[in-house]
Amino acid sequence: MRIVELEEAMEAVGSESRIYAQGMASTPHRLLAGLTERCHQLEGVKLYHLHLEGPTPWITPTLDNRLRDISLFVGANLREAVNDGRASYAPLFLSEVPWLLQQPQFRPIVVLINVSPPDRHGFVSLGPTLEATLAAIAQADIVIAQVNRHVPRALGNALINQSSITYGVLWDEPLDCSISPPSNPVTDAIGRHVAELIPDYATLQLGIGRIPNAVLNQLTGHKDLGVHSEMISDGVMVLAEQGVITGIHKKTDPGHIVATFAMGSQSLFDFIDDNPAVSMRAVDYTNNTAVIRCNPRMISVNSAIEVDLTGQVVAESIGPRIVSGVGGQMDFVRGASLAVEGKSIIALPSRTGSNQPRIVASLKPGAGITTTRNHVQYVVTEYGTAELHGRTLEERVRQLIGIAHPEDRNSLERTAKEMWPWY
Repeated sequence: MRIVELEEAMEAVGSESRIYAQGMASTPHRLLAGLTERCHQLEGVKLYHLHLEGPTPWITPTLDNRLRDISLFVGANLREAVNDGRASYAPLFLSEVPWLLQQPQFRPIVVLINVSPPDRHGFVSLGPTLEATLAAIAQADIVIAQVNRHVPRALGNALINQSSITYGVLWDEPLDCSISPPSNPVTDAIGRHVAELIPDYATLQLGIGRIPNAVLNQLTGHKDLGVHSEMISDGVMVLAEQGVITGIHKKTDPGHIVATFAMGSQSLFDFIDDNPAVSMRAVDYTNNTAVIRCNPRMISVNSAIEVDLTGQVVAESIGPRIVSGVGGQMDFVRGASLAVEGKSIIALPSRTGSNQPRIVASLKPGAGITTTRNHVQYVVTEYGTAELHGRTLEERVRQLIGIAHPEDRNSLERTAKEMWPWY
């Protein structure tokens, strides 16, 4: 790794370059700002990434036809640009992103990463975000690193030799923290229903937000839970420090909390730092169905925007409007379903913040189905649990109406009878 000024590093980016940027809490803001300036002199650059945090200065009319942003998972900072056509969204299972980067037409030429300073052996850490970054580095011609003293020394597969890096730019800035909003009576009720489905010695996959936190808050009395997840948050840290999460019954990576990225507070990054109990792994390992299913009592908990009365799950769009991405939902739904005593759970409030139903007779036109009804096992709202796997369509409709908001149930009944002669 050669330490250079930002401008010199960015000279390695040429027209028609394909670039991959590390994301989530590890978003390399300084490098992306430099890329934005550099692209005023270039044409045909494509920037691929998963969810990025913070500002997006490259989304500007002055860079039209010079830099095209392509999100593999859309965050709040890019939703407007994606939906009005100033940026693009490529739907893809999270587990397949490394595969994508190995294809000649998508292979990145330049990779932008955010790493810790080298240790005495010459290794830097990719910190709390691995996702597909290792695959991108392996394929790229040029690797540019933001060398940042705030990046925790995450272990597992997060350590790479500095010889893998072409240019290093010294720039210290805190990582992006994500603080989940406090729970409320609805999410507390959902958390209780989900916790009832989780046995002792289970291995968990959860995300971030009110519902995952509400679930974790209900697990303080459980014994020897494990974690094999696409992501971890503060709630996992708390249960680990309380001795609830030990991982001793896991078949893969026993004793280790396994994830491909972490999002949460600075305390979470401090917890990850040099912690041998936390193993950061590449996403084609964490989200590999064959690996996930090896853990008995594997429990996946994922969210949804809406679910129709037959069990079809929409998690990435509101009608045609993209709000997130495919992510790893299907990876873990399938993996947990195939595990011995495994369960996959879709958890959502019965209504939106604007009081619209989430359990619906028909999905909104243009909505993308993230998880098919053939894969869904459990759907949970604050009103209870619907067990759909192996059930007939009639049984599914009845169970899902039973956990819909009480004020929506009569209209759902009427619509179901109009739609289906068999109901």
